[in-house]
Amino acid sequence: MRILIVSDAWLPQVNGVVTSLQALVGELGELGHQVKLLSPQDFHSWPCPTYPEIPLAWNLWRVGPAVREFQPDCVHLATEGPLGWAARRWLSKRGLAFSSAIHTRFPEYIHGRWPWLPLRWGYAYLRVFHRPSQAVLVTTERLRAEFAGWGLQRLLLWRKGVDTRLFQPQVPLLGAFKPVFLCVGRIAAEKNLEAFLDLDLPGEKRLIGDGPLREALQARYPQVKFLGYRHGAELAEAYRQASVLVFPSRTDTYGLVMLEALACGTPVAAFPVPGPLDVLEAGVTGVMNEDLRAACLAALELDRTRCAELAAGQSWRVSALEFLARQPLLDGEPCLGLEPVVERL
Repeated sequence: MRILIVSDAWLPQVNGVVTSLQALVGELGELGHQVKLLSPQDFHSWPCPTYPEIPLAWNLWRVGPAVREFQPDCVHLATEGPLGWAARRWLSKRGLAFSSAIHTRFPEYIHGRWPWLPLRWGYAYLRVFHRPSQAVLVTTERLRAEFAGWGLQRLLLWRKGVDTRLFQPQVPLLGAFKPVFLCVGRIAAEKNLEAFLDLDLPGEKRLIGDGPLREALQARYPQVKFLGYRHGAELAEAYRQASVLVFPSRTDTYGLVMLEALACGTPVAAFPVPGPLDVLEAGVTGVMNEDLRAACLAALELDRTRCAELAAGQSWRVSALEFLARQPLLDGEPCLGLEPVVERL
């Protein structure tokens, strides 16, 4: 099939949305589907205010012709940004079906940056954007129930995975001689990184990632090793070298880095909030505690072999097949290998 994915988040951005979409595109290609990803790279853009790493496309009148030229069997809107809105408007005007996804807690992120904006406004924004979608994909059952409580409809499960070929444990499974506490993620306000950086822990603290707060936090915490971005084999090795992955975020919808760390045999310390509660098996693959320091120290005692074994069963191939099963064709019929519907393009 010809599958079009529209996303305001794509390379060179480094985040969970991009990681998920890269894996999805790769798996769909291996399954024999033709996939096109429409991203800011295909348009003129300007930097997002307060977050210049994120480009915002502005010549949005080119979205419709790009959809028409590709002639997809189905369309998926991955983000609620300018490109997502432009594609939504174009498809809805022609009565064409599409799916969409909620990858991030957008209302919580906005409320965290501008507390004077009510949380309900962010959820009203999500409701309006996703209302015409035939299938709104979410990562966990917990999120499906939570978003349903805010009035979103047609919520379906699309579970994420891990690249089990890349993220593998070392043999034998050994932790570092000196404890290494690792945090991986965007260096931005919504990641709650100071909850990790302020901890009094033995050994060494490392932070992988970049973002608008890096310069300020690096100056405030000179004892922490800020390593910048790591990719591929380098990232996998960083997970393997760590004794514990610390996940301080309270607002992530999932947290792919936890699954990547576990696949490398590294247990996780986190707060007992959605995301960690969905990914971790308490006392087996991670420790969740409102006292994050206590969680970090307890996680040192977990069995690294068991962490790797449990994570190995969550591949991206299974995730891609679940994604396909959720897609409507442009005429609204289920995605069952029917002929392309292009006459209304």
